[in-house]
Amino acid sequence: MTAGPLLESALPLPLHRKGKVREVYDVDDETVLLVTSDRISAFDVIMNEPIPHKGAVLTQISAYWFRALRSITPNHFISADAQEIVEHVPALAGHEDAITGRAMLARRTTPVLFECVVRGYLSGSAWKEYSASGTLAGEPLAEGLVESDRLDPPIFSPATKAETGHDENVTIQHLRDVLGSELTDTLQQISLSLYLAGREQTAQRGIIIADTKFEFGHTSDGELLLIDEVLTPDSSRFWPADDYEPGRGQKSFDKQPLRDYLDGLRKAGTWDATPPPPPLSPETVQITSDRYRDAYRRVTNEELPY
Repeated sequence: MTAGPLLESALPLPLHRKGKVREVYDVDDETVLLVTSDRISAFDVIMNEPIPHKGAVLTQISAYWFRALRSITPNHFISADAQEIVEHVPALAGHEDAITGRAMLARRTTPVLFECVVRGYLSGSAWKEYSASGTLAGEPLAEGLVESDRLDPPIFSPATKAETGHDENVTIQHLRDVLGSELTDTLQQISLSLYLAGREQTAQRGIIIADTKFEFGHTSDGELLLIDEVLTPDSSRFWPADDYEPGRGQKSFDKQPLRDYLDGLRKAGTWDATPPPPPLSPETVQITSDRYRDAYRRVTNEELPY
């Protein structure tokens, strides 16, 4: 069991970088340690309260998919088991409470500087653009689509990576101009294959994966690996299949309860969507945590052991 919610890790390793929810530590020239905290952000603002079990859910769902999808493409995953990690990194002995469930040992890569988004349904920024102009990243889509419509075949829709603010959709041609045609074609083919495999499996568990993003990186010897997180509630839109209905927004297995709570504060004029964040109600924290754990249960067909 994890020791409890974790807002930020502090391990005896060099800190490589800190993101919105993760700390990445240097282990050696070929290996890094990713620690996913229970921090949560909305409207690009990090909340003060942690969401219990969120870090373990994201880490363990990713570990599940890294194992399940490695026949499609190699990935950076080594282990998400605390005992195995300590055996590999003895300096972490005594820090099991901070890493159990939420840490992943991974191969070091240089990331490809684009997110490989696959959209199987018309939602989010894609729906916003389509409803305004009939396009996605400037490229025309079929006429007459409605919000949450299924897209067949799924669409590869790359985006820029943004450390702050929102990612921006770009055209495939833009990717070719920056990365070259060979790498772009490889990223597109792998991303679509990963999405289709994940969509087929989760459909049997009552989940629709509306869209998702994959990230890739090159090892020091040039091998392309799938990295970061895979088909999690934070990197994907998970919808309950039994509630799906085109023509409207859908419920989701992620931080939607948090967004709804904050939207209420915005409409009431008590928060303007800028730091500092407002305090979260205990009910909002619990409901959000329950959503994440339910996503893990549905994807893996097991209870979260942490």
